[in-house]
Amino acid sequence: MATDYDEPRVKPEDQPANESLEAIQAHRSATTQTSIIDLEDLASVEGFEPPGAVMVDDELQIEVIPMQEDEFTCISCFLVHHRSQLARAMNDDKYCVECES
Repeated sequence: MATDYDEPRVKPEDQPANESLEAIQAHRSATTQTSIIDLEDLASVEGFEPPGAVMVDDELQIEVIPMQEDEFTCISCFLVHHRSQLARAMNDDKYCVECES
């Protein structure tokens, strides 16, 4: 006997029953658990320090320098390169040497 392997193999018990929308929603709400955030638990997490970890309260101070006239942003990798790294420029789209290789 020939077997059609493209035919869906669905058992009758796997097929969804013709239930009403209200019955499906009631079943879903009964099985779904809602999470309630306890603010007291959050307060205890703030003082938690993982074992072996060093907690540092230093802030990084970085001076951001605007892009210079002799620099461009590669349209492929979005990095700022010096104009000596320019490989190709088309319609204000500039590509660096690394992306072109």
